[in-house]
Amino acid sequence: MYRTHTCGELRLEHQGQEITLAGWIQRKRELGGMTFVDLRDRFGITQLVFDENSSTDLKENVKKLGREFVIQVVGTVRERSSKNKNIATGEIEIEVSKLSILSASAVPPFTIEDESDGGDDIRMKYRYLDLRRNPVRENLVLRSKMAHEIRSYLIEREFIETETPVLMKSTPEGARDFVVPSRMNPGEFYALPQSPQIFKQLLMVAGFDRYFQIVKCFRDEDLRADRQPEFTQIDCEMSFVEQEDVLNLFEGMTKHLFKTTKQVDIDNFIRMPYAEAMANYGSDKPDIRFEMMIKDISAVVKGQDFKVFDEAEYIGAICAKGCSEYTRKQLDALTNWVKRPQIGAKGMVYLKYNTDGSLKSSVDKFYNEAELSKWASACQAEAGDLILVLSGDKDKTLKALGELRLEMANQLGLRDKNTYKALWVVDFPLLEWDEETKRYYAMHHPFTAPKPEDIPLLETNPGNVRANAYDLVINGVEIGGGSVRIFNPELQSKMFDLLGFTKESAEAQFGFLMSAFKYGAPPHAGIAFGFDRLVSMFAGLDSIRDTIAFPKNNSGRDVMNDAPSPIADAQLDELQIRIDLKEK
Repeated sequence: MYRTHTCGELRLEHQGQEITLAGWIQRKRELGGMTFVDLRDRFGITQLVFDENSSTDLKENVKKLGREFVIQVVGTVRERSSKNKNIATGEIEIEVSKLSILSASAVPPFTIEDESDGGDDIRMKYRYLDLRRNPVRENLVLRSKMAHEIRSYLIEREFIETETPVLMKSTPEGARDFVVPSRMNPGEFYALPQSPQIFKQLLMVAGFDRYFQIVKCFRDEDLRADRQPEFTQIDCEMSFVEQEDVLNLFEGMTKHLFKTTKQVDIDNFIRMPYAEAMANYGSDKPDIRFEMMIKDISAVVKGQDFKVFDEAEYIGAICAKGCSEYTRKQLDALTNWVKRPQIGAKGMVYLKYNTDGSLKSSVDKFYNEAELSKWASACQAEAGDLILVLSGDKDKTLKALGELRLEMANQLGLRDKNTYKALWVVDFPLLEWDEETKRYYAMHHPFTAPKPEDIPLLETNPGNVRANAYDLVINGVEIGGGSVRIFNPELQSKMFDLLGFTKESAEAQFGFLMSAFKYGAPPHAGIAFGFDRLVSMFAGLDSIRDTIAFPKNNSGRDVMNDAPSPIADAQLDELQIRIDLKEK
């Protein structure tokens, strides 16, 4: 046996026992004739003692030890004279009688501590060392616990965990596919799945009734803090259900996860229509931990010869409570913030409702105090508040106001990571129009069912059709989304027509699904959760990267094993592929 106990296991009740431990050296300290070594494994740290009574061979071996050496020791548990209440084993130490060096270590490129001195790039290059650090490992332990709870919850409700293919057919709709050449079929390619969407619908046609898997998915898109080229979904589908059945079951699963892994009870999830979310929050993933809702003040502010407002399609405002004391410098900084390309506003107007009841605006030249008081009333402002106004194209202005709302909440400390507010956003548009290509695109995917009462509009006004779709949003983060699916072949064909598919292209891409529908498809619906995002939220992280054992960087590279990389000419020859890179 390499060990009888772990490094986080021993307590005073083990005093006097001879034990064997194995692990990594966290640190070594020499004090007079004594040497103290902190031995670490996944479970904790135990202090080892080598004193003047140790044998000469033992003392010589101790001198060889360095950080991150892997060792095995045999010794006796004894009570520490100077106890450390910060660790679970802090009341005991091990008087070592035998030491074996199992593996020496080079000096690590950064300190293996909770607070490391290593930058992101160096820690990603030596990710296997970074994973020894408690905070990173604890995120992955949390991930494991959450996966276990999810499986238990769904299996108890008669879901069947079923794997679906990783090599599948490429479908150009949506994000870019990662493609894989087929050696046995020269000139043809597989795609890695962006989701198991079609396969899970086929499992419903196959009569599985309830399916799930925790599955790897792949999208070739630009990366950011909450995105990786390969990510994990909690993928689920159910037969003979309507929207509310899905929402209730997976609201229950989300509450179960909060309760079992964070010991947190969260409120029932409200249902908010997409149109309401956009009008009041400027986002289809609203953060409802705080108020500061957007107000449409177009009718109040127009007609006063202020050209910017009079020519705008939409004028909206938010009211920041208690912020009337914002300085000119702070307001200028906010104006510059909304003018950044990521936000896209052309400028910002403000109104201070001072604590003495007076009103001061950046457009006093055009509006007297009586007019400004109407702004305050429309925004439900009180003395001491600050009103911030943006104008322009309605959709762009609402989105900019949504971002400004979040920025003000950040400045005011209103987005507490330990407070959780969840909701379902429902009734999304089924289709969105693209001016560049002059065609409709599915807002979710081509298999999303329209609201039954909106089906007649497919012929007359497709842009106004609402989808039987839903997103789960927690604290302003989209955690999951899904829809009721089309299971009627005629309605699915109509959907393909609206999306600009010819009969031939629809048959080429989705013929096997349409063929399956001819053999009795049940009503079905499903949902997929972003597992990485959910874990990062539970861990209190802003990025999903540290919830993944071996993530990619923002360029989609694994700097640890240098992937992607060129392949040998012999492999290219087998695939009958020649590389001819085009200049960008």
